[in-house]
Amino acid sequence: MARRPAPGGLAEFRRSGAVTELLFLYECTTRDIGQLRAVADAMGLTVQAASHTYRSLARRGLVELRNGRYRPTVAGVAWMHSALGAAEDDLKERLERLHIVRTTYAVAQGPIAEGSTVQLSVVDGSLAARGGASAGSRGIARHRAGAGELVEVTDLEGIVPLRRGTVRVIVIPSDRLRDATLGAELARCVRAVPPGLLAAHGPVAFHALSRAVHDRAIVRFGVAGAVAEATPLGVDCTVVAVDRDLPRLLTQLEGPRTPPLEFVSLPRARRGRARRR
Repeated sequence: MARRPAPGGLAEFRRSGAVTELLFLYECTTRDIGQLRAVADAMGLTVQAASHTYRSLARRGLVELRNGRYRPTVAGVAWMHSALGAAEDDLKERLERLHIVRTTYAVAQGPIAEGSTVQLSVVDGSLAARGGASAGSRGIARHRAGAGELVEVTDLEGIVPLRRGTVRVIVIPSDRLRDATLGAELARCVRAVPPGLLAAHGPVAFHALSRAVHDRAIVRFGVAGAVAEATPLGVDCTVVAVDRDLPRLLTQLEGPRTPPLEFVSLPRARRGRARRR
């Protein structure tokens, strides 16, 4: 059975020969290669080096000589796509962290004097500034600001530490939708989780949640997008969904940076329980 190297983003290419192997497969996939010299010339290799790369890939079942042409196997194509995709995701994430910002606005956590050094952090998904320096991110206040006001910060240094937010999914059984006790139980479950983003996936879940919770804003449209934007900023999210809609929600949340998920399933209806309001 063919053995496929496990892609690991850019770290995968630290393995000796990995880049050469990937480029070899790419040439064999996108061009009609009948001689190794054609691959060697395209990659700037000697024919001997190209032959060595071919033998290494062939031993692992990733490439073969078929009808006089060098072709990747199904496993070879799968590895090439996986490796390139993982490298693309890894590169995007690294570039995002390297985005250079010279000046920014933050919410003052207390009185800040003009020209003073401030430390930056993310609080409830918003960039916050407080007096003093830190080992993380810091800068210089361009003007004075009181608590709760926006302050412009220049001469930025360091990286703002970020905690990935968690998504807690509260699952409502379909047979509880007309249960007279659902509202109170759902309200207790929502109050038990820390403050953050509260959302309902689908109109049925929104109806149940809006009747149970009256003091919180509820996101009802673009739930997956809101969660994807909030969790990287350390915001915990609570999403209420009906069990029959759960697969669709999970599909929307899937991706290279899927946030940590926790599930809370409300109990199903008990026999004999009054179900009509």
